[in-house]
Amino acid sequence: MPDLLGCSGHRGSKALLRENVRLAKAQWPSEVESRALSALRKLSNDLDLSVALGDILLLDGKWYVTGAGLLRLAKANRCRGIRTSPIVNLCDPATGRWVFKATVYKSLKSKGFVGYGDADPSNVSPVVRGAEMRVAETRAVNRALRKAYGIGLCSVEEVGSYSSPSEPNQVEETRPTAAATVSGNGQPRLRDRLCQLIRQHELDPSLVKRYAADFCGTETLRGASRDLVETFVNNLADWA
Repeated sequence: MPDLLGCSGHRGSKALLRENVRLAKAQWPSEVESRALSALRKLSNDLDLSVALGDILLLDGKWYVTGAGLLRLAKANRCRGIRTSPIVNLCDPATGRWVFKATVYKSLKSKGFVGYGDADPSNVSPVVRGAEMRVAETRAVNRALRKAYGIGLCSVEEVGSYSSPSEPNQVEETRPTAAATVSGNGQPRLRDRLCQLIRQHELDPSLVKRYAADFCGTETLRGASRDLVETFVNNLADWA
């Protein structure tokens, strides 16, 4: 496979591979097998995708690229632009159905790589229910980027709902843990950032907690390391 970043030994492939393997074993201990690790080595060496940066996720034993990872790859390749537009005759705002077209231009002379994305309440996660328009646009962009840069992995945003609905309940109050303390650089606490995202985008707190625990590979969010929680919060912010 060609070097998509246009250089060899990008970002220290060996160091990136070691970091990816270490984080994968910590984040998905029950899913990481020899086959998944073999695929991770190729993703690390050929595409420079990083687990720490949230470029890829392991779901049900399969690797998925994220929208953030695709955009980072496009930026590294000096992508010239992305154009999106709704396919009006296929959209129905009243029922929450949206279809978007995205075109990625790799260079000034590029004719563009086209991708389509659709979303409606039946094929989005409950965590982002009500944001079908943005999900459809993201899916279209992801498909166009995958075509433009030859990414065979499906993107996680293109996957339908994989979070099971939960019964309404009160949000569990927990004491701040190491993952929720103030960082040394003076940035807001992860707990505060997460609460802000939930309020800003009107997300279901119980579903976010379930999604976070699944993302971090722990039974509860408090059992995850600060690095994993920070990666989750960043991914949730991009998605929302």
